[in-house]
Amino acid sequence: MTSQNNLKKYIQRILVFQQNGSGESKIQGIIKYGKNLFDLKIISIDKSLSPVIDDSTKYLPTNIKADLVLDYLTHPDLSHDLAIMCVKKKIPVVATGKKSHIKGVLTPPT
Repeated sequence: MTSQNNLKKYIQRILVFQQNGSGESKIQGIIKYGKNLFDLKIISIDKSLSPVIDDSTKYLPTNIKADLVLDYLTHPDLSHDLAIMCVKKKIPVVATGKKSHIKGVLTPPT
């Protein structure tokens, strides 16, 4: 039988990006049904943004450490830059409902 200490080694690190609560229902589902199987970190951007963002480093971390990234951002520039960062680091990204054409980004319908 696996001890609790050994189980902690296998906990998947999920990093969720949301904008103005856009991923809240999914986050609550992960918390409710995932129990303690995930190390869940949430980055929320809750401010009004300009239509074009030239420098996403104002909003996105420069160093992402996760096993999986969930993108619920509503701003296309931020989603695009996040996807590029994750693909470079070989971190899988799920960007639900997006029309991303970046190889390696999963974009299932909502």
